[in-house]
Amino acid sequence: QVRLVESGGGLVQAGGSLRLSCASSGSAFRFKNMAWFRQVPGKQREFVAVITSSGATNYADSVKGRCTISRDDAKNTMYLQMNSLKPEDTAVYYCRETGRGDDYWGQGTQVTVSS
Repeated sequence: QVRLVESGGGLVQAGGSLRLSCASSGSAFRFKNMAWFRQVPGKQREFVAVITSSGATNYADSVKGRCTISRDDAKNTMYLQMNSLKPEDTAVYYCRETGRGDDYWGQGTQVTVSS
């Protein structure tokens, strides 16, 4: 069983930045695709960004140009650098690890952007 632990969330003013981290306990991290999702109460969890095992990236239109996803396979860690944050970015952010038949989620980290 793989454990994913997110960190880096918090309260920030609009226009500010945060860097989220997701540490994986898995031994095959470098072979996995890693993604960020977010969810606000009463709404479905939505895709934010993904980085494949080969380093290819894709972003939701809502964050494109403001967020950068990256990974450090030596540290089994994925990151999400979020800049120019908006109040509508407020949500619980979850990381997800998929590949080789696996599908794991973290427990989430709260991001709150004040106007």
